[in-house]
Amino acid sequence: MFRFFFCLFLISFFIGAAQEAVVNNHIYDGNQLAKESVFDTAEMSYRKALSKAPEKPEALYNLGNTHYKEKNFDEAKQRYFQTQKFSENKSSKHHAFHNMGNVFMQQKDYAKAVESYKNALRNNPEDEQTRYNYALAKELLEKEQQEQEQNQDQKDQDNKDQEDKKDQDQDKEGEEEKDKKEDKEGKDGEDSEDNKEEGEEKKEEKPEESKDGKDEKEQQPPPKPKQGQLSPEQVKSLLEAMNNQEKRVQDKVNAEKIQGAPVRGEKDW
Repeated sequence: MFRFFFCLFLISFFIGAAQEAVVNNHIYDGNQLAKESVFDTAEMSYRKALSKAPEKPEALYNLGNTHYKEKNFDEAKQRYFQTQKFSENKSSKHHAFHNMGNVFMQQKDYAKAVESYKNALRNNPEDEQTRYNYALAKELLEKEQQEQEQNQDQKDQDNKDQEDKKDQDQDKEGEEEKDKKEDKEGKDGEDSEDNKEEGEEKKEEKPEESKDGKDEKEQQPPPKPKQGQLSPEQVKSLLEAMNNQEKRVQDKVNAEKIQGAPVRGEKDW
């Protein structure tokens, strides 16, 4: 019975060793291809290794490096994250976080780069390159924050200027409307005054003459005489009658004088 279990152990050991060897061979082949910059073929070798050992940190890390060199930063970031997750030693974790920080630097995500370098230093505080990259990422982050604050201040100032300009325009429009209203009221007042003066002038005008040249007052019939009074026509007729009568009397007197006068004879010589 002991021999049976021992044989099973040996078989499993040899199978595992053989599989580990195959995985390591794929990783080795990938590394050689990566040195020659044949990244697509190197990627295939690393994937073959991961198909047999999905949590192999070395395969994940080297595959991440291949993506990084191909500038496929999203894939590289994912592989580095998996590397630090499955790594059992601080050295592997340190390298994974360090390279993850490099990815974030390429993407100009300085806040995450600072955090990644900080995690790398937690696993290896003595690495000078990581310390330098951490200081650089921190400086770039502070500069970015200052620029963002300045941009925000400028944006706020621009918004304030726009609001002030808008208020000024509204005030100006209000003044213009007020002036227009005052001008209109003044004009209406002048028109009313003109109409009033025109009406007064019309009142003062004399009545128009009729067609025969006499005004309406002259064309009106003379007033009727009151009872017991003679009309002008009757007075005129009486005066004419009196004048005629007086003339006849005077003519008669004159005739009598002529008849009674002595007749003078012819002068003797």
